[in-house]
Amino acid sequence: MTTPPPETLIVDKKTVSCDGGEGALGHPRVYLTMGDEGRVECGYCDRAFILKGGPADKSSTKAA
Repeated sequence: MTTPPPETLIVDKKTVSCDGGEGALGHPRVYLTMGDEGRVECGYCDRAFILKGGPADKSSTKAA
């Protein structure tokens, strides 16, 4: 049995909340604040939050 990789979410704000997203099987809601790198991970479920257009956002195409 393999474990799926942690989920990565692109968000618009530097402060996010995470409750594990599994309903009753999730974890206590925690609030996380990103630093200058534009990325933060939940300590409970390893879900990653990336600031849209921030330094860690590899999906964004930035105009030169």
